Amino acid sequence: MSITVYIPTPYRQFTDNQARVEAGQATVAGVLRELEGRYPGLRGRVLDGRGEILHHVNVYVNNLAVEELGGLEAAVRDGDEVALIPALAGGAGAMTEEQIRRYSRHIILPEVGGRGQKRLLGSRVLIIGAGGLGSPAALYLAAAGVGTLGIVDFDKVDLSNLQRQILHHTHDVGRPKVDSAIDTIADMNPDVKVVPYATQLSSANAKQIFAEYDVIVNGSDNFPTRYLANDAAVFLQKPLVDGSIFKFEGQVTVFKPGLGCYRCLYPAPPPAGLVPSCAEAGVLGVLCGIIASIQGIETIKLLLGLGESLAGRLLFFDALGMEFRQVKLRRDPNCPVCGDRPTITDLIDYNQFCGIPAAAGVPEG
Repeated sequence: MSITVYIPTPYRQFTDNQARVEAGQATVAGVLRELEGRYPGLRGRVLDGRGEILHHVNVYVNNLAVEELGGLEAAVRDGDEVALIPALAGGAGAMTEEQIRRYSRHIILPEVGGRGQKRLLGSRVLIIGAGGLGSPAALYLAAAGVGTLGIVDFDKVDLSNLQRQILHHTHDVGRPKVDSAIDTIADMNPDVKVVPYATQLSSANAKQIFAEYDVIVNGSDNFPTRYLANDAAVFLQKPLVDGSIFKFEGQVTVFKPGLGCYRCLYPAPPPAGLVPSCAEAGVLGVLCGIIASIQGIETIKLLLGLGESLAGRLLFFDALGMEFRQVKLRRDPNCPVCGDRPTITDLIDYNQFCGIPAAAGVPEG
């Protein structure tokens, strides 16, 4: 029999810094006794002198509290996982028991742990557009426990949106998208605060809005908003997680301060009318979920400082060929916004820059 025991960071001093250890007992109590024999001092961090679980510690078997399973004499079977989860101080404050249970699959990841989950709870992410990309991105970030989500979109829910914009439901048709987003996210995770911006993102408000957030997620589907978001992010030194979709294809990248920007990749937009929008050309609904999920992963990696981001790389996805490709991006030293001698130092008129009339609204994707 092999039982895996998750050891939280504060207790790893007793286990030679191991995040997981193995045991071979038939009950939770037996597991703790075995661990005490191998790692003296550990049991005293979990149980009091009477052998009862300390009030600031929770013990789980496969995500269920031992109290729900009958206490410390609860049986464990081969392949089960026992997790020791103490309260942690600092940052956003100790997590509640409900939060520990909700985020347990994150907490037992050594790369995340309780400290990383608390960082997510204290993080602020702005999502541009509550449409095809913004919807799944918002849902996954909310489920992950990102504490504050700002959502910019002044459009209303239309029946045609429901094929891909999974924040919204049939009963939301005709409602402002930000209102629908608030209700859906609150129902999924009441830990998350949604800050609605029922307004068009513009040169007049972008910097003020962006300044409040740690990461910007771009789910827009028109070029004026895309260049506006890029420039505002550069000026405020904010990482921008950029996604785009068209018919059966999608692109994702990350623009980090000092490592290039959207203008380095595309110095100028295509002529007006050359590239049709999703409303004109269509888009496979589930494609949105794939691209937005990657945006969600990249956002969480940035917030937690994990792994290697897509900064410096552009990821392509072809749904019909089921193929991913990536190309390298480079910072252009002559870029007018992030280059060595920038010529654009403040937000401009992006509709004029893109050669189109005033935008009808924040894009929905």
